[in-house]
Amino acid sequence: MTTRILLLNGPNLNLLGLRDPHLYGSTPLPVVEKRLIEFAAGLGVELTAAQRNSEGELVTLLQDAVDSYDGAIINPGPLSHYGLSLRDVIDVIPVPVIEVHLTNIHAREEFRRHSIISAVARGTICGLGVDGYELAIRELVTLVSREV
Repeated sequence: MTTRILLLNGPNLNLLGLRDPHLYGSTPLPVVEKRLIEFAAGLGVELTAAQRNSEGELVTLLQDAVDSYDGAIINPGPLSHYGLSLRDVIDVIPVPVIEVHLTNIHAREEFRRHSIISAVARGTICGLGVDGYELAIRELVTLVSREV
């Protein structure tokens, strides 16, 4: 059976490549997603990527993931700091969720240093740029294989 992973990117991540490239890199999100889909396929994983600027849409995607995916990766962007409904859904769904941030949120402005998502995510990876997504994919594959 093929492992299926949902990759979600939150508000403003559709601006990758344009917004503060010195922080977030110069690669547009569609290129990043294509790279990650190919990376996952090399591991025998089916990766589905989506980006939404609405917290409610992200919540719905995670609720629907329960029946379709073995795990999820989320870069919640600014919702990391105040997205209570996002936090709540991650806390209750049975699939493991790994939080990823492109930058080291602990070395950023004070308001970015605390993520309410981290407390309910299986793990958090930050500060490694796009490579952080690859680490999350690898870890979800390991987690899923242990839980089967």
